[in-house]
Amino acid sequence: MSNKLANAFQAFDAYNKKDPNTEIYESDSYPKELLYAIRMTEQLEKFAPDSAEYIKLAARCQHIGRWEIARSEYPMDKKGYLQWRNKLKQHHAAIAEKILNESGYDADTIEKVKFLLLKKQLHTNADTQLLEDIICLVFVEYYLEDFADKHDEEKVIDILHKTLKKMSPRAITEAKDLVQSDHIKDLLQKAASA
Repeated sequence: MSNKLANAFQAFDAYNKKDPNTEIYESDSYPKELLYAIRMTEQLEKFAPDSAEYIKLAARCQHIGRWEIARSEYPMDKKGYLQWRNKLKQHHAAIAEKILNESGYDADTIEKVKFLLLKKQLHTNADTQLLEDIICLVFVEYYLEDFADKHDEEKVIDILHKTLKKMSPRAITEAKDLVQSDHIKDLLQKAASA
């Protein structure tokens, strides 16, 4: 890892350490978005270790400052959800741009990171697809079980169906290997058949 990349990661992590929401993992408490960022980096290293530096940067800051824009600030319907998600993407990109500027990155790298954070050209841009694969794999490995416990089966299958549609064939295959629970394997199978 280059010094510049390490410094950017450190700055991203320092920002995410401010997250007031916490998550317990292996008996330790973490700021939620810091833990998510670490998981994104780890998953990218497993799935595509030779990724370009700008992809590594985008993975590490994909949810940076997420807690600063609450879902409750938008209508609790599909339109409100999409408005919230779009506002979050812009928020992540703006924070990342500032940190990357301060870390000495050139304009081209910064624009590539912002492009990925804004999820542009999913399915047609290989870099955007790779980042989306990592997002989905992290969701399946660390967050799906809890999500499934909180929602009815029909909703979980619908969300999984939409998730699978966003993933590459390789990522779908790897996602199946990440699942331990028979219940979640069953839900994934139903979503794939939907």
